[in-house]
Amino acid sequence: MALNHTFIMIKPDAVKKGYIGPILNKITASDFKIVSIKMTQLSKRDAEIFYAIHKDRPFFNDLIAFMSSGPIVAAVLEKENAVDDFRTLLGATNPEEAAEGTIRKLFAYSVGENAVHGSDSDENSLIEIQFHFSQSEIFSEI
Repeated sequence: MALNHTFIMIKPDAVKKGYIGPILNKITASDFKIVSIKMTQLSKRDAEIFYAIHKDRPFFNDLIAFMSSGPIVAAVLEKENAVDDFRTLLGATNPEEAAEGTIRKLFAYSVGENAVHGSDSDENSLIEIQFHFSQSEIFSEI
């Protein structure tokens, strides 16, 4: 069994609403192993760097304001097929379109406040993990 990793971030809306525990329970109940986790807050500059791919999109400024508005929980998950399996568990960006039982169906309120970020590829996962964590903070081989 080849394990790999994905980056996830519980966003400010879900942290504020007290959903950290229920979201982490849903993740671990789906056989993901948490190999690193921390609560932090993105500065405006860090949010701009992290979401630079969206800089030309009309929602960019709102996204940056939202993501730097309060604490987040960043984590690295380990599991076979981690990225794809987490994307399935996460659900569609729009919670109204998300499948029953997915994280966004259960905990998100809108496309903009969609509770949790998950990496969309193995390549981006590595970039996102390295953005948020040093190797000494990760308790697995990345």
